[in-house]
Amino acid sequence: MQRGRTVLTPPSEPSSLDRPEPATTRDAIHGLGLTLIQPRAGHRVGADAVLLAAAAGPPVDKLVDVGAGVGAVGLSLLKRWPHARGDLVEIAPDLAELARENAREAGVEARVVCVDLFDRKARRAAELREGEADLVVTNPPFYAAGSVRASPDSARARAHVLATDLGDWIVASLALLRPGGRFVMICRPEDLRAALEAVGQRLGGVAVRPVHPKAEAAAIRILLSGVKGSRAPLALLPGLTLHEADGNFTPLAAAIHRGEARFDGPR
Repeated sequence: MQRGRTVLTPPSEPSSLDRPEPATTRDAIHGLGLTLIQPRAGHRVGADAVLLAAAAGPPVDKLVDVGAGVGAVGLSLLKRWPHARGDLVEIAPDLAELARENAREAGVEARVVCVDLFDRKARRAAELREGEADLVVTNPPFYAAGSVRASPDSARARAHVLATDLGDWIVASLALLRPGGRFVMICRPEDLRAALEAVGQRLGGVAVRPVHPKAEAAAIRILLSGVKGSRAPLALLPGLTLHEADGNFTPLAAAIHRGEARFDGPR
């Protein structure tokens, strides 16, 4: 080193191992026709959202997505039906903010309502009115409180574990639906009895479509739909098989996950 002169050594670039991972990712979900910002940790958008959106039926003017998360199902439908308006109902502020950002990027007319579905006073304050929606779609948390060990990740636990009864969730969702409006949900087969009991006389034309991982396997999901005030009988629809024996998607499942096919409606 030369006398009387200070030599500064530039800091080395931090390695990729030193850099913290971002809290969110940006993912193209082809079956939904969307690119979504979602949390890196916790619940992630997957096949259930794609199946629910595919089963939502013909176009409507006003839809509500209950338990919307980052907006996957509701935004997909609003992209499909550009004339429609939608409310995305989500209790978690962090997910609601991501849903707002996703709605802006998708360029659709969506109002994100961060509210407790079971707080009627808060719903009224948020102008989430009962009896107005043409369509309500929902992918409720699958597990009842106390029935499973909740994840230590609060966001994942909130997405997977119901803080209340599934029947209460369904009844509160149906309150948002107008007479003649359509309700569509996805649930586990073991929740079918509770779902049908909650639906009761509120819906008619109830249609149940099982979803099987393979042709000879028991169903792993149920798509349930119905029309408020209808007197049509219940129908058990043909099942959807997701995979061939070799593990590849069946042609219909592949088309759904590419966003090229969907169900035509409750029937």
